[in-house]
Amino acid sequence: MATQFETETGSENASVDSTQNENVNDTLKADQDSQTSKENDEKLEKVEKIEDDFKAKYYYLAAEMENMRRRLMKEKEDTIKYGATKILESLVSVLDNFDLTVNALKADQDDKMKNVVVGIDMVRGQFLDVLKQNGLTPIECLGKQFDPNFHEAMSQKADSEKKDEEIIAEFQKGYILNGRVLRASKVLIVKN
Repeated sequence: MATQFETETGSENASVDSTQNENVNDTLKADQDSQTSKENDEKLEKVEKIEDDFKAKYYYLAAEMENMRRRLMKEKEDTIKYGATKILESLVSVLDNFDLTVNALKADQDDKMKNVVVGIDMVRGQFLDVLKQNGLTPIECLGKQFDPNFHEAMSQKADSEKKDEEIIAEFQKGYILNGRVLRASKVLIVKN
């Protein structure tokens, strides 16, 4: 039979053992929780990094899409503004022929021919108005300073009464289409 002392000591030992077991279990659990927490933190950092990468890619693509949208809008505007360039270049030659015809026939003294010249000049005016409505404007150059952006010097002439590089004659009229030179004026300039 066990003595009361042994029984009490045994139960104290059992109590100490169970407390130690609980402490060990708590420590193991804390270690596991700590490892799990570290693993979770590492996973969270990886996920956040992936998320940041996706955000950066998203913002980059969003900016690219906005730039592409702007570029396409500009190209569309330019196509609308300057799409008729080729046909207007051809029509400008027709306008030149109207000018040559009117100038050649103006010297004729016949009354019938004068009426024809007035009619041709009216058609020329209507034709020029239609071209102006579509953005075409003639370049005014006589008496102005030579500008290589708008004029093409075909010849030079000395004239002491005029300024150097002043335009004194126009061989072929130039035109601007919506702010862009369609055809430069061919001119004669003063060279002293």
